[in-house]
Amino acid sequence: MSAATVEPRTPAVHAAPALRPLASVDRPTVSFELFPPRNPHAAPRLWETIRAIEDVRPDFVSVTYGASGKTRETSRTLVTQLLRETTLNPIAHLTCVGTSRAEVTAIVEEFLDEGVRSFLALRGDPPVDQPDWQPHPEGLNTAGELVELLREIESQRCIASPSQAVRARVRPLSISVAAFPRGNAATGGTRAQDVASLLAKQEAGADFAITQVFFDADAYLGLVAEAREAGVVIPIIPGIIPTTDPARLLRVQELTGVPVPRSLLDLLGNADGEADQHRRGIRAGIDLINGVLDGGAPGVHVYTFNKHHAALDLLEGAQLHGGAGTSSRTGAAPDPVPSVPTTPEG
Repeated sequence: MSAATVEPRTPAVHAAPALRPLASVDRPTVSFELFPPRNPHAAPRLWETIRAIEDVRPDFVSVTYGASGKTRETSRTLVTQLLRETTLNPIAHLTCVGTSRAEVTAIVEEFLDEGVRSFLALRGDPPVDQPDWQPHPEGLNTAGELVELLREIESQRCIASPSQAVRARVRPLSISVAAFPRGNAATGGTRAQDVASLLAKQEAGADFAITQVFFDADAYLGLVAEAREAGVVIPIIPGIIPTTDPARLLRVQELTGVPVPRSLLDLLGNADGEADQHRRGIRAGIDLINGVLDGGAPGVHVYTFNKHHAALDLLEGAQLHGGAGTSSRTGAAPDPVPSVPTTPEG
């Protein structure tokens, strides 16, 4: 797909002002999310995706970590493999809900001993099938507390070992956190509450944030505006899902509580076959990416679902290729399709 041949959009949607300089130091960041293979049969597809996204030299990739540590071993194995067998910079997700402080400390130590220097600190969700579930009496209650613990563990390791202290200065510990453009629907939180939480995470030592999925640029831009007004200064990276698969979009809506715009579902539903549906979804995603980048977003974080085709088509259409000066992918850019309104519907 050749980014240079992307057709101009209508004035009703966000338009890219010019070809973005991919080789400059201020190019937008590009990153991806992966998750550990759920079974051995899924591993080959995952590694096909890893090698494909490695070609575009992303700034980092994040690796999910199941609620209550359900994928502790497989997540750590995948992060370690990425460190040792690829050129990728992995960020390890870490949750703390339902886990004691001592258990979280042991997990963090394991990751650090493997050479991991980047974490995404998350509170995590309580088990949905346990109505009488109670937090661990000796556990952490917020992502901010988890950030504080990570900083404490790192400090203690540096005090205990001068060698570790030197290495920590060469490769500083990086901690990212989550942000929610329309509030955390899973907890019933509002955007104002999330902004307050984001400020607390920043004060605890967070370096940057990655947002949950959203479908209109104004949701992200509104969050950033409110956060800046509240004193949040850390970068906030928009999390983007390729909008090519209606079934997946509805599944994400079910899991996150973030509604998929009716207009987007209609756009995909009216497609003339799978190829046209893919093209329409990519076009909508390009408009979303351009909308947030034009509004000042530092980059984009793409939720891949361990599949690379749509993710790379999306980045190529938006004239983003990770750190690569040119793209190795071929094919035609998506033709114009009806635009999607930027305000979500119910």
